[in-house]
Amino acid sequence: MKLSPRDAEGYFAKPDPDKTGLLIYGADAMRVALKRQQVLAALLGPGAEEEMRLTRLPASDLRADPALLLDAVKAVGFFPGARAVFVEDATDAATPAIAAALEDWAQGDAQIIVTAGQLKASSKLRKAFEGHRAAYAVGIYDDPPSRAEIERVLAQAGLAGVPRDAMSVLSDLATELSPGDFAQTVEKLSLYKRGDASDVAVEDIEACAPQSNEAALDDVLNVVAEGRSGEIGPLIRRLQAQGTNAVSLCIGATRHFRTLYACASDPGGAAQGIGKLRPPVYGKRRDRILRQAQNWGAHKLQTALTVLTDTDLSLRSAGQTAPAMALVERALIRLAMLARSR
Repeated sequence: MKLSPRDAEGYFAKPDPDKTGLLIYGADAMRVALKRQQVLAALLGPGAEEEMRLTRLPASDLRADPALLLDAVKAVGFFPGARAVFVEDATDAATPAIAAALEDWAQGDAQIIVTAGQLKASSKLRKAFEGHRAAYAVGIYDDPPSRAEIERVLAQAGLAGVPRDAMSVLSDLATELSPGDFAQTVEKLSLYKRGDASDVAVEDIEACAPQSNEAALDDVLNVVAEGRSGEIGPLIRRLQAQGTNAVSLCIGATRHFRTLYACASDPGGAAQGIGKLRPPVYGKRRDRILRQAQNWGAHKLQTALTVLTDTDLSLRSAGQTAPAMALVERALIRLAMLARSR
């Protein structure tokens, strides 16, 4: 039977022990692995590996010995409790062995859990599970995690008391990061909050979130917007070392100053304008952007955007001979000096 993505999350959390098996497939191996770990933990409970209630079989082994899977499914365990046989990285080549095990499965046998990469609708392996009366097949896609998935990851890490603003930041982070990186970030956050009974704050998340080129770019743009021209050079050298080019830096600066202009030019004032930003900003970043927008004012921000537009045109000009990064650095220093002017 085919399991819809909407129903899959509930089944992963509470799989039916009386079913024959489950096929989890998808292009992202990490997403598939995390779902497989979740369903096996829910199905078998703790200690399954130590009690030999979980058997792992590479799908490649089934080509040489197709009976290997059925033997493992029928084997009698030494310990009481649910059992499962996990077949990893299956392809259509393993379908005959897996289909035979599905058909010969009887109550009390180990459940058959299979993972695979992306499978077409015509895949024999998919059809074997989707056409079986007591087995499920579910595709895992690169969709952003749902609120329920994020809450499950937080609950597994022992994190409770997550306010609305912190949850919004975590939702944005879950969209930006891979599932594995997000899980590691939540685990790090859990350790960070160990022994701290207060609610999770946006600042806690920022302290645990992985740093990237984007974070380094934000450092440069904040230095420019706050008029600290002496710090621009070293930060640009760091960005260059990380592979950031002049055009990307100019585009990032333009985006940042457009955000400030959107706040400063709002008829209700910067404090009202920042509430209209999409995606919304929270915590210290929100306070910083608001302060920058108020300090600059709409008129000076218009001048800043003109400087950045002229720089971007120069970078893209066929006749440009000056080093590209030097052009951007000069423009950013001009903006930093403009920030201090009255």
